[in-house]
Amino acid sequence: MSRPASPLRAAAALAGQELRLTARRGENVLVTLVVPIAVLLFFAAVGIVPAIAGRPVDFLLPGALALAVIASGLVNLGIATAYERSYGVLKRLGGSPLPRGGLVAAKVAAVLALEVVQVVLLIAVASLVLGWRPASGASLPLLVIGLLAGTLAFSGLGLLLAGTLRAEATLALANGLFLAFLMLGGVVLPVDHLPAPLQAIAGVLPAAALSDVLRVALGGAAQAGDAARPLEILALWGFGAAGLAVRTFRWE
Repeated sequence: MSRPASPLRAAAALAGQELRLTARRGENVLVTLVVPIAVLLFFAAVGIVPAIAGRPVDFLLPGALALAVIASGLVNLGIATAYERSYGVLKRLGGSPLPRGGLVAAKVAAVLALEVVQVVLLIAVASLVLGWRPASGASLPLLVIGLLAGTLAFSGLGLLLAGTLRAEATLALANGLFLAFLMLGGVVLPVDHLPAPLQAIAGVLPAAALSDVLRVALGGAAQAGDAARPLEILALWGFGAAGLAVRTFRWE
């Protein structure tokens, strides 16, 4: 009899399986890969982005990257996990030799791997189709930190919904939040162009904070210090959502 795989190898195998399942679901490919690229190309082409420093692509690319993180963590992870819980898949996996912490780690690892693909595709499209180039003040470390903080925030939200609501409710709420973040998250329209009441709401949302951090990282804002407040907002959302998900998640 062969020895059981180590927890690390088992988690890596499960993460690979998560990625294969994502690739087989057409709706997941649509929301995680196609929609962010379509948003980038459409709004760059129609010319309705308000006049800001630089070209429209300089504003839209960070927003599209933020939208990709939201799609991966909140929509894809949240909805898939909710239906796995509804169908009893999580209950069976929870009885496997891999600890439940390993299951969560595998899902988060799959989200991160998907985000790498999203970032590469979006930057390639922006560069080859729209002629985008990073500004001289671009910061790769800040870009990575922003993506990781955004992943924590939106994966935490996705797991919070998946572990507490019925699958159908998670499906509806995750998609509704995705649209709300698209409109209020500074993705295609600067937050300061919204009506005052919506500005106040958008200013505390993780979507707008993530968009702001990524704009600073790619050189779309004046100083690296501009990222301090949005990073604080992302951290609050991330640790808050992840902490609540851990405390409230029901595996069956």
